[in-house]
Amino acid sequence: MTKVIEFKDFSFRYKKQNEFTLHDINLTINEGEKVLILGPSGSGKTTLGSCINGLIPFSYNGEIKGSCKVCGIETQEASIFKISEHVGTVQQDTDAQFVGLSVGEDIAFSLENDMVPRNEMLEKVKESATIVGMENFLQSVPYNISGGQKQKVALAGILHNDVDILLFDEPLAALDPAMGMAAVDLIDKVYKEKKKTVLIIEHRLEDVLYRHVDRVILMSEGRIVLDTTPNELLKSDLLKKNGIREPLYISALKNAGVKFDKDDNIDNIDELNIDKYKKNIIADFKKKKKTVNLSKEEKIIEIKDVTFKYGDFTALKNISFDICKGEKISVVGKNGAGKSTLAKLLCGIIRPSEGEILYNGENYLKFSIKELGRIVGYVMQNPNQMLVKDMIKDEIELALKLNGFDEKVTEERFVETMKMTGLYSMRNWPVAVLSYGQKKRVTIAAILALQPSVIILDEPTAGQDYNHYTEIMKFITDLNENFNITILFVTHDMHLAIEYTDRAIVFADGEMIGDDVVYKILSNEEIIERANLKKTSLVTIAKKAGIEPEEFIEHFIEREKEERNNG
Repeated sequence: MTKVIEFKDFSFRYKKQNEFTLHDINLTINEGEKVLILGPSGSGKTTLGSCINGLIPFSYNGEIKGSCKVCGIETQEASIFKISEHVGTVQQDTDAQFVGLSVGEDIAFSLENDMVPRNEMLEKVKESATIVGMENFLQSVPYNISGGQKQKVALAGILHNDVDILLFDEPLAALDPAMGMAAVDLIDKVYKEKKKTVLIIEHRLEDVLYRHVDRVILMSEGRIVLDTTPNELLKSDLLKKNGIREPLYISALKNAGVKFDKDDNIDNIDELNIDKYKKNIIADFKKKKKTVNLSKEEKIIEIKDVTFKYGDFTALKNISFDICKGEKISVVGKNGAGKSTLAKLLCGIIRPSEGEILYNGENYLKFSIKELGRIVGYVMQNPNQMLVKDMIKDEIELALKLNGFDEKVTEERFVETMKMTGLYSMRNWPVAVLSYGQKKRVTIAAILALQPSVIILDEPTAGQDYNHYTEIMKFITDLNENFNITILFVTHDMHLAIEYTDRAIVFADGEMIGDDVVYKILSNEEIIERANLKKTSLVTIAKKAGIEPEEFIEHFIEREKEERNNG
């Protein structure tokens, strides 16, 4: 087999850091392989990708030891232009990758740089756009399309270069569940039709395994922990140990006491031999069932017949529901459904076109944005839109100082928040060296330090590995339970909804189409389809075992809560 990527005794240290980020990497990837590079935030997986596509050493300076060859080229001795002829990258933050004023212009960018004749260029742009399903959006502005469409445009822009390797850096981070499945489908389609070597850098294991992967490279603390098949990895106990969430159906099987045999194939739930595990599943299911009761005590927020329009476009239509003190609510739905618009309305960033919002019985129009900011903390989806300081310490302390906290309280809250969010060891780091996931934690920490009455977190788990996600969610849960703080999660993460919220409010096309306990929402196939949610693997395994999905999900939720409380 032809080697297209080869690391030998490779280590790398960023110029601004004292310690090496990558240690003694020995890795060979062959032509035509589809490989998942898996690992927690800060494990070095994005740095490894940057070595492959030439960003290291040509954009990020540092010390290199050993060898990294791409298509036979020693990267240190080449140029980023030379490497780009072999490696095409779709970045995690697709907004940072756009350079054109329209989708068509953006797809054509590299062709223009290569001075391809216009007639030939137009054909190539149309061909690439058609492959990814964006041929009808060539005149659209890139920043006005959905997250899933942005991924498609970024991919189209590198397809016509006929590169050998396609590198996807956390392609699912900003996508709703259905869009995530579509992205995995698209990557698989290009892999098969174009015969490319495909590398996917992700920590959302279950979502990536929706389609076949040849190998999984598990990384932790800058080292390769395991290089194996998905099937063997799922049977091991290395996922949770290394900060990666197990697929829900694997957790359910392990909860039921299932022991996997050497010959068991468990990496695809649709091919799972459920009859072998059915006895365990049913026996475990019979042990315990509880009912989650929705809290409807003290109303803290009332949304009454609220409509909001961006110009002529109606983003929310006649929305009405109450939020009670101390609730934990997941706000879910497809990209563009109105979830983020709702969050901005609650914070007062925008105000209703029609209807009213009451805080503790008072119309919130009387409050300024600054006054509302002391009541409602809002953590935005994109951390780069919130970060304003060069150093982490300055970023966390900024809101505290602006809100009049003295030096002693500011320092105490800074230290406490740093420890609770897992950022204490990085407290004196510059923001510029942080990964996307680490930046996300900094923005969450900055809001949590203020201890507002209501916290709205827009996609809090995007870019977060399981360990850091668990730490943050534990901290948020403690705030909820110990101080009765109301928490709203605007999220695509069905795992978060299942594990950490009791109530789900569902949006689709600007309308509220569901408001109920989580296990009822996530077992309602009509709502799942309309809202672009993903039918969880718990529904699939319950149906295969002959159990009512709603009750099975409820039981799973209680088991997970017990495990967290006992852990």
